[in-house]
Amino acid sequence: MIFTSDNWAGAHPAIAASLSAHSTGFAPAYGASDLDRKVEQTFNDIFGQEVAVFFVGTGTAANSLALSAINRPGGVSFCHREAHVIADECGAPEFFSHGSRLVPVDGPEGKMNPASLEAEIARFPEGFVHAGQPMAITLTQATESGTVYTPDEIRAISAIAKAHGLPLHMDGARFANALVALNLTPAQMTAELGVDIVSFGGTKNGCWCAEALVFLDPAMASQTPFIRKRAAHLFSKSRFIAAQFDAYFEDGLWLDIARHANAMAARLQSGITSSDNARLAWQSPANETFPIVPKDLAKQLAAKGAMFYEWSPPRSAAHLVGPEETMLRLVTSFATTQDHVDQFVDLLG
Repeated sequence: MIFTSDNWAGAHPAIAASLSAHSTGFAPAYGASDLDRKVEQTFNDIFGQEVAVFFVGTGTAANSLALSAINRPGGVSFCHREAHVIADECGAPEFFSHGSRLVPVDGPEGKMNPASLEAEIARFPEGFVHAGQPMAITLTQATESGTVYTPDEIRAISAIAKAHGLPLHMDGARFANALVALNLTPAQMTAELGVDIVSFGGTKNGCWCAEALVFLDPAMASQTPFIRKRAAHLFSKSRFIAAQFDAYFEDGLWLDIARHANAMAARLQSGITSSDNARLAWQSPANETFPIVPKDLAKQLAAKGAMFYEWSPPRSAAHLVGPEETMLRLVTSFATTQDHVDQFVDLLG
C-alpha cells in the first residue's frame, strides 16, 4: 500500500527492457544517435507538428530551462500559489533565469483564477522599471491538487498570455495523466489552446529518468542548446533517455500506464467516498487523491503498512480540515494494484 508518490515506483518492465537493449554497442553521443533522432521525430508525430525537443534529467531542469529560455531583465513569471515550480524547486527557476521572479496567483483546486491572474499582471505596469516586467505564465497540468485544467480554462489563460505578449508554459510532470483524463491528443491540450512550451514528464509515469523540454515553435528554442549545456543537462549518453521514451511511446504504452494510474485513483476515491471515517477534499480526475481523515486513523493506517504523506492543505482549502483531522495525499502509479487499493479502503472502515 505505497501511495507516497509515483516517483517511488520503479521503471515499467518495457522501459527497463529498452534500457537494457540499448546498453551495449556504440552510438554517437550528446543527442546525435539514430535513436535520439527517432524519438525526436516521435515527438513531432504526437504533437502533430515540428517541435524542438531537448532531453533533460529532471522536471525541475525542464521547468527552469523553459523559463530561462524566455527570460527578460527583471522578468516575472506567473504561476499558481501551490505550483511545483514555486513551492518545490528550491529557487531553481529563479537561479537558472538569473534572478527572475515567480509571482503566485490564487485559485481553487490548484488552478489559477483568470481574474486573479489579470490582477497580478496589472501590478507590473509596462515601463515601470522598478517593478520589473512580466515574461511568462506557467500552468501545471495535471495540477498539484490532482485536478486538470479543462480546454476552456487553458484557453482563457492563453488569451490573457497573448493579450500581454507572454509565452505560455505548461509544466507537464503528469502530462499523460491529464491527457487521458481529458481524452485529448497532445496537440489538443497544448498547441491548439495556445501553449508555447511544455515540460514533458515521463519519470512519474513509468520511466526511470526521462523528461523533455518541448518548444511548439522551434524558433523560440534558438538559444536552448547553449542554455542546456551551461546548466549541465546535456547528457553525453542521451540515448538512454531516448531509449526510455522509445519504449514509452511504443504502441501507446504511456497512455495505458496513465489510464491505469488514474483508474486506481478513481477506485481509491470511490472507496473513500463510501467510508464512514474519511471524506474527499475534492474529486481528482488524475492520479492524486486527497482524503481527510482523523489524525488517529492516519496513525493507524501507517502502523498497518500504508505509506502516504500527510499533506498541508492548499490555502484555499485549509478550512476543510478540522483541528483533529489531517489531509493525506495518495498517489497511484503503474505499479499500483487493485489489491493495494482495496486493502487500504478496508482499513479505512
